[in-house]
Amino acid sequence: MKNYKKPFLVLGASLLLFACSKPQIIENEEPMKVVDHHTYAMPNVAVITHLDWDASIDFDSKTISGTATFTISKSESANQIILDINGLSIKEVKAADGELLSFTVGENKPFLGSPLVIQLNANTEKFSISYSTSPEAEALQWLNTKQTADEKTPFLFTQSEAILARSWVPVQDSPGIRFTYNAHVKVPKGMLALMSATNPTEVSEDGNYNFVMDKPIPAYLLALAVGTIEYQKVGTRTGVYAEPSILKAAAYEFADMEQMVEAAEKLYGPYQWGVYDLIVLPPSFPFGGMENPRLTFATPTILAGDRSLVSLVAHELAHSWSGNLVTNATWDDFWLNEGFTVYFEERIMESLYGRDYSEMLATLSLQDLKHEIESITASANPEDTKLKLDLEGRNPDDGMTSIAYDKGYYFLRLLEEKVGRKNFDVFLKDYFTSNAFHSMTTEAFIIQLNEKLFEKNGIMVDEQLYKDWIYGAGLPDNCPQPVSDKFEKVEEVLNSWEAGTPIQELIKPEDVIIKKWSSHEWIHFLRNLPENMTLEQMNILDEYFQFTYSGNSEILTAWMVHVIKHEYEPGYKNLENFLIHTGRRKFLTPLYGEMTKTEASLKMARAIYTKARPNYHYVSVNTLDKMLDWQE
Repeated sequence: MKNYKKPFLVLGASLLLFACSKPQIIENEEPMKVVDHHTYAMPNVAVITHLDWDASIDFDSKTISGTATFTISKSESANQIILDINGLSIKEVKAADGELLSFTVGENKPFLGSPLVIQLNANTEKFSISYSTSPEAEALQWLNTKQTADEKTPFLFTQSEAILARSWVPVQDSPGIRFTYNAHVKVPKGMLALMSATNPTEVSEDGNYNFVMDKPIPAYLLALAVGTIEYQKVGTRTGVYAEPSILKAAAYEFADMEQMVEAAEKLYGPYQWGVYDLIVLPPSFPFGGMENPRLTFATPTILAGDRSLVSLVAHELAHSWSGNLVTNATWDDFWLNEGFTVYFEERIMESLYGRDYSEMLATLSLQDLKHEIESITASANPEDTKLKLDLEGRNPDDGMTSIAYDKGYYFLRLLEEKVGRKNFDVFLKDYFTSNAFHSMTTEAFIIQLNEKLFEKNGIMVDEQLYKDWIYGAGLPDNCPQPVSDKFEKVEEVLNSWEAGTPIQELIKPEDVIIKKWSSHEWIHFLRNLPENMTLEQMNILDEYFQFTYSGNSEILTAWMVHVIKHEYEPGYKNLENFLIHTGRRKFLTPLYGEMTKTEASLKMARAIYTKARPNYHYVSVNTLDKMLDWQE
């Protein structure tokens, strides 16, 4: 939106924010003014409140043909409504009575797409848009049979966050605008269709499916998956979807989902979305997980076989409160979604597995944060180490770094330490309850923090706290420091090994230590290996622990960084195999990034990327094309 500025008003958290079935525009109150640089919509004039979506999925043409029918709320003077589209072919727009409505499609701008401006009549309260998507729609990942686990049928999944929903549905694509939706989706016979809504558990005979989402959600939580998928229940409110060949493994891995829901409810109030299911997607899914309501989308890279990576599930579940229930009003406020969610995730993991376990997660989080700050500080946008971002003129995906997640977490952890856990829990539970189904800005959050946490508990408000943590770059000196006894023992082993003690004497296969080490301890071990390791040391470690062939993606990635850095050729073949068959950006970025550091490894990176790129989602490709200076 470099040369395009439209005022965007979101009714603040203390006012009306589309939580009812048909919200009314407030005429006599001054709404909180929020500028969302990443939408063309002007919801203070006319805003969508409900979507009826009728669509047909065509795997041959890799397109969706659909009709999006919107119920709207508008001011008395409104004569138009503006939606966001990107690459959509708009066929016609009709009012509820069948009258054709005139529309224009504005200039297409990078990553923002185009404004769809629809002219309204005085009595227009509902209209429908007939359209089709482009085969290159950024949110849609069309997979051929070879790119799936079972290699039987093709597969489709969506990824709408941050502003990609506009590439498959014409919509007001802002996190500050909420709407309910119903959907009817037609897919090829024999396939199962799922959405971020009420879902079937069995395949329809005729390929027709109906969905209902009766809670208002922002557009980035619109989601669809279609393929050969089966379901297995794992708890009273929880279940797993996956391709048949991995369903059993997935159900085993996520057996604790019901206990996670119960632990979350004890902390911060009732789960308000009915069921909590999870679908394991094919490997090209670009994120660890996506918190689509009622149906988390998850990467297969968390199927470690030992339930060691389920903190990701706790994270996505926590989004059912932080993000899905109380949502960042703009992508400049992204930390409000993710910082709260990491904090909530840590509390769930502590509740289920103990403080020692959660402190290991927190320590790894701090390591990631320090690395990210160092990297961003040296980049063209060092200001991105602030929690409150300024992403005007940039893709909001640029703000999806560990700053929002981990710096946000440590800020909230600092607040907990300042006021005490009991007081902080009372505040957070009220925060999620009183702001449910509303959007939140950083500034509105600070107001609530001052009034409902500090002043309520007789604590002086320290404005410097906000200047340092929210509006300041880098990591403040008063960052909390996690303490992990387990990691200290790992460091003792590392120190002894560096001092000359053979690793075989320090860690014996039959020893208790090897059986008790979690994947987090192994990651800490690998991250803290000496920078100047010899190839002989690399070979000894690899032969003894078989890191190159680890089935744990987190451990494998940590090891492969050393493979690249130390030019350990025995690991190259599996490095290439991993990069071709894994689409999760969290793993791709550090590995390709490490390969950009020398001319030889950059050449290797581009050769691998040529083979792997067709398997990646747009979200990953968008990052890696820039990193590798890719030219097709």
